[in-house]
Amino acid sequence: MDFIWVLFAFVCGLGVKVLNLPPLIGFLAAGFLLNFIGVKPTESLEALANLGITLMLFTIGLKLNVKDLLKREVWFGTGVHMLVWTGFVASFAMLLASVSLAYFAVLDWQTAALLGFALSFSSTVCIVKLLEEAGEMKTRHGKLAIGVLVMQDILAVLFLVLATGKTPSIYAFALLGLLLVKPILKRIVQLSGHGELLPLTGFFLALGGYELFNLVGIKGDLGALVMGILMSSHVKASEMNKALMSFKDLFLIGFFLSIGFTALPDLQMVGLALLLCLLLPIKFIMFFFLFTGLRLRGRTAYLAGLALSNFSEFGLIVIALCVDAAWMSKEWLVILALAVSFSFILTSVIYRYSHAGYSRYQKLIKGYEKSRRLAEDIYEQPQHARVLVVGMGRVGKGAFLALRDVLGNQVWGMDADRDRIERQKGLNLQVILGDGEDADLWDNMDFSDVELILLALPSTEDIRHIHDQLRKAGYKAQLAAIARYEDERLELLHYGIDHVFNFYTEAGTGFAEESLLLLEKPA
Repeated sequence: MDFIWVLFAFVCGLGVKVLNLPPLIGFLAAGFLLNFIGVKPTESLEALANLGITLMLFTIGLKLNVKDLLKREVWFGTGVHMLVWTGFVASFAMLLASVSLAYFAVLDWQTAALLGFALSFSSTVCIVKLLEEAGEMKTRHGKLAIGVLVMQDILAVLFLVLATGKTPSIYAFALLGLLLVKPILKRIVQLSGHGELLPLTGFFLALGGYELFNLVGIKGDLGALVMGILMSSHVKASEMNKALMSFKDLFLIGFFLSIGFTALPDLQMVGLALLLCLLLPIKFIMFFFLFTGLRLRGRTAYLAGLALSNFSEFGLIVIALCVDAAWMSKEWLVILALAVSFSFILTSVIYRYSHAGYSRYQKLIKGYEKSRRLAEDIYEQPQHARVLVVGMGRVGKGAFLALRDVLGNQVWGMDADRDRIERQKGLNLQVILGDGEDADLWDNMDFSDVELILLALPSTEDIRHIHDQLRKAGYKAQLAAIARYEDERLELLHYGIDHVFNFYTEAGTGFAEESLLLLEKPA
């Protein structure tokens, strides 16, 4: 990456970060600024962007359970939403064409439908980044959103096959052989250890999957996703994901920059892009009512719908095919690039306040729930819990086990990751499935025996949200949390958390105290 790209990305990213906005908004702005001052994109930028997307899809696969894709709310919800939305946008476009609005006037029903189809996709890059930053990839609404995105990717591959007329090679059936070599690939991951060879193994698998699928005429990105799914059950899948996270985030900056190089807009194009963005609330409403109609809880439908209410970079591919076929003018590429960029910005800002919004409109949202719930959406209750540990990752599980040694069955754990909870139940740990940021969960929980809640979560913003929801639900006992840095610890104490444990500082103290006990033992 040339230094000028790094400079603009850094300055713009830092600028919006100071304004308490997500850095990706700054990266998008950097791309348009670079284009405006005449900097030309190079092949290395495109390669960087493609590598970022490939790694992202591979890491999604590492965290994906195929069974999630078979749920009715995923495959049926995706299909119905796409059909209804495409019809709605096509009708809207033809209405604007009837009044001869610029660029819409030349559309017919076929191109209007293609425009609706292009705008029906949600952005995998934007949504995954939002969910990862919020620590919500494994939550109920996070898994639902990811499932919808994967189904959309599958439909995208089918569209490209039909639109380009390029059918996969007969050798594509040989890809089923990946199931046979899966044990070998898992053994390779196991042998890679924990150092620099582990992320390199991740690169090898992600890029290898891309090239294999590309070789037989299938979209390479799907190969990276499939390779990740094959490795998702490996014991080191989570460790590999963490090892690749920094690489993926860095390379994705190239993707956000590349959007700005699509073309330079004029005011009319900006206005039309903003007009398209006015449709996003309708996209959200469609997702919300579709999900609640499929018996999902109001909160799940609300949060997943918000996350999915944006436009996708895949829409640019659809419009590019239309431009190549001379069905639409090239200016539509600029309009759609702007609409995608604006939708990223809107989603990034709005989703940040999604939990606060749910708390405010909780009664209204819950009013649209069906009386009969899906089995996995029924709340569990910790029985006779004196202490509840929220977040059963490495730190939370360690705290849980230490407290259990003292308090026995009066300690319970809770986590939003269903797979983690199932594994820990298999180890006979007293744990329940629950999202700490779910206001409904706390409203339905019996706090009569609970004297202490430990929030073992990495995000201070999540901890503040849970603090507010617990107090609103009537919890008056002690609340403790962890922090990675001293400024975060002081911030949480000031916010009202009773005790905040500095993980990095106090872990060393605890290690020393336990080690000193060895000196007290007789030789």
